[in-house]
Amino acid sequence: MKLSNNKILITGGASGIGLGLTERFMSEGNTVIVCGRREDVLNEVAARFPGLITKVCDLAVEADRVELYNWVAENHPDTNVLVNNAGMQNWMNITDDNFFERAQTEITTNITAPVHLTGLFAGLKSLTTIINVTSGLAFVPFTKVPVYSATKAFFHSFTLSARYLLKGKNIEVIELIPPALNTDLGGKGLHDFAQPVSEFIDSVFLRNWLKAKPKSASDLGPLLPTRDLKRY
Repeated sequence: MKLSNNKILITGGASGIGLGLTERFMSEGNTVIVCGRREDVLNEVAARFPGLITKVCDLAVEADRVELYNWVAENHPDTNVLVNNAGMQNWMNITDDNFFERAQTEITTNITAPVHLTGLFAGLKSLTTIINVTSGLAFVPFTKVPVYSATKAFFHSFTLSARYLLKGKNIEVIELIPPALNTDLGGKGLHDFAQPVSEFIDSVFLRNWLKAKPKSASDLGPLLPTRDLKRY
């Protein structure tokens, strides 16, 4: 994937990993569209990043997903990257009284919504790339978030299949697999121990840069501290 001159739709792009991607993609010279449920949060982010395009949308609602696609197709038909980032994480136990209701909401947000959006946007003629944000918990589940871990395992598997199935349409499918990061996912303070989102975003863009422009470590310049150059 090229890192600049794209028009990118990021779901859940106003907070957490989505916000980190929004900031970095804009700094690389891309046009970014973010969607989210809360208009006030979207307005705050838009004020921080002039030129950011926002769209209020509840991805848990099927009609909103269809309306989002139709809005993009009509108003931003040159959108070429979809980032399926929006997600939720519930810390819960199977024995909780409201377990099933919360599980249903989590499955809708983490599975139904991105699968639906993938199907919709695969029909957008300009689309060249889909980026799916999964999790390390897709491979090693964390029992405090049993449904979240399972949804990410599903999304990882779906991403592998989508990568093969969309080759014929020349759509690249990329998977981002973040570790635990210092975000409010699951609740405030639960991930204060983890690394900053910015460090993960830096590693993603550096890895892409190295693949696209294979050069010697000495050419990395300010991208890495000197002590890390020997790793490359």
